[in-house]
Amino acid sequence: MIAVIDYDAGNIFSVKNALDHLGFESVQACRPDDVVKADKLILPGVGAFPDAMRSLRERGLADAIVREAKRKPLLGICLGAQLLFEKGYEFAETDGLGLIPGYVDAIVAPGMKIPHMGWNSVRVTNPSPLTKTVHDGDMLYFVHSYKAVTDERYISLASEYGQPLPALVRGGADGQIYGAQFHPEKSGSVGLGILRGFAEL
Repeated sequence: MIAVIDYDAGNIFSVKNALDHLGFESVQACRPDDVVKADKLILPGVGAFPDAMRSLRERGLADAIVREAKRKPLLGICLGAQLLFEKGYEFAETDGLGLIPGYVDAIVAPGMKIPHMGWNSVRVTNPSPLTKTVHDGDMLYFVHSYKAVTDERYISLASEYGQPLPALVRGGADGQIYGAQFHPEKSGSVGLGILRGFAEL
């Protein structure tokens, strides 16, 4: 069972619909117990880093995610991917979940429109179980104004938008913690292939 974590930071139903389409059972997880009972976790999200972390903490979900990510696969999507890092600098310095080394800061790309929104190509930098069906030049759908800043060894897919941007990151002691800056559920067959790869871990 895959728990799609609901903390009022985005529409989780597009993710659930994509999982339904792929034939994987999922539940809406609003409580720490839901996180504990699941086999895999997906943390979606849109909005601001500080608000999202506050919501996760107030609901007791932050501690549950950190604890359960040590023993089961976790996929963060968009803002959810950014929350996996140690800190974010959106509006104010805010502690993240600390599951992948690094921090999140604003995209500074002179001459480029911010947010980075729309389809963009990616390249495989460090192959992982989620990139088995991805080829250099494949297109994925992005909507974000902030980026992860982390060591290259944690970057599985990269993109370019006036500067290199991490698209898919991977961390954790067992390499089972993933963060997708793009929206796999909105990225056609390539995105669904990545989502399937996670669901089949």
